[in-house]
Amino acid sequence: MHVFHSIQWLTLSIIVLINITYIFLFQYNSMATSSSAAASKETNESLISCDFEIFGTVQGVFFRKYTQQQATKLNLVGWVKNAASGTVQGHMEGPKDNINQMKNWLRTKGSPKSKITKAEFSNEKTITQLNGKSFSVNK
Repeated sequence: MHVFHSIQWLTLSIIVLINITYIFLFQYNSMATSSSAAASKETNESLISCDFEIFGTVQGVFFRKYTQQQATKLNLVGWVKNAASGTVQGHMEGPKDNINQMKNWLRTKGSPKSKITKAEFSNEKTITQLNGKSFSVNK
């Protein structure tokens, strides 16, 4: 009878040990997966800033208003203004993918009545944090 209880105790101990090992390995694997996913997201979502100047019929056609709306939709911060030369100039900051979407919008779409002939982008650089909370229209 004593041997039976010893075997039963040993079997129970092994089962408990296997369960603890399984739980540890599962949690470790889960943490490793989530931290690599976070690192991957951080890489994909790197922040950049960029200046822009848009040429063509871009003043008097609500270009700045539409630019502000599009930038806000894309969670970008910065500003846009009319320049004395007849162009529209601005600065934008945000996730790289969103900046690229905004560049495409500025090149090809703009406001309904605008006629974009050229879009220039300059001073693009990686930043560690956004330098504002919104996208504004400057006079």
